[in-house]
Amino acid sequence: MQLRVGIFQLDIRIGDRKYNQQNVRDWLKRTYLPDDTPTAIVLPEIWDVGYALNEKEQLADKNGEQALAFLGSLAREYGVWFIGGSVMAKVDDGFVNRAQVINPKGELVNYYDKVHLIGLMDEDKHFMRGTRKCEFDFAGIKSAACICYDLRFCEWQRTFAVDGAELLFISAEWPIPRIEHWNTLLRARAIENQMFVVACNRSGVTGDTIFGGRSAVIDPLGYTLFDGGTDEGVGYVKIDTEMVDTTRAFLPVFGDRTPNIYFK
Repeated sequence: MQLRVGIFQLDIRIGDRKYNQQNVRDWLKRTYLPDDTPTAIVLPEIWDVGYALNEKEQLADKNGEQALAFLGSLAREYGVWFIGGSVMAKVDDGFVNRAQVINPKGELVNYYDKVHLIGLMDEDKHFMRGTRKCEFDFAGIKSAACICYDLRFCEWQRTFAVDGAELLFISAEWPIPRIEHWNTLLRARAIENQMFVVACNRSGVTGDTIFGGRSAVIDPLGYTLFDGGTDEGVGYVKIDTEMVDTTRAFLPVFGDRTPNIYFK
């Protein structure tokens, strides 16, 4: 099946939800071309306010409702999906780093609260850990979503592939000192799981941290179909999900797994 993904590699203004929303709207207006191909727009991690963790009490979006209303309106206007692009969300018991999946009707199809919280960024001090996977049908194709640091946990992404997912969407704020890890891990996750990996990273600078960009679309053989470079920008890529079936049929690694030996 032919699908299209739009990678919105954006800079993020810390704590300024109004500006960040307008930036998404402006880039969409400037770059979107109507197409019959089902299209998903992918945003960076915590695209709405950035890593303003110490200001979460003032900035967090209750249950992600503001983000849903804003992105849902754009989804209906342009007839697109929004997949990934997490927000700092206030929930009943605390705060979470929450990615949303929104269909072209503006409906919340699923959400994902980040499971692996990176202590290096003090996420574990500010967010509650998620407890569930995020799997969904994107225009009839089984897909999954995760966030940034999750990429380092290969066993997490393998669960999606074993469940039959053909696309993995990743939103991130990955810094430039470790950008080669990002590039390598994206290719590894695509190759080992024989799936498309669609990854959107932030660009720009916050304080002393430079974010690396290098958003990417990787095919099931590990070849890069799109590289976002390091600057703010948007790219659209068409993919053919039949390549997943072809790759998995040629080299049926899932049938050769021996999980009874791996997990004791």
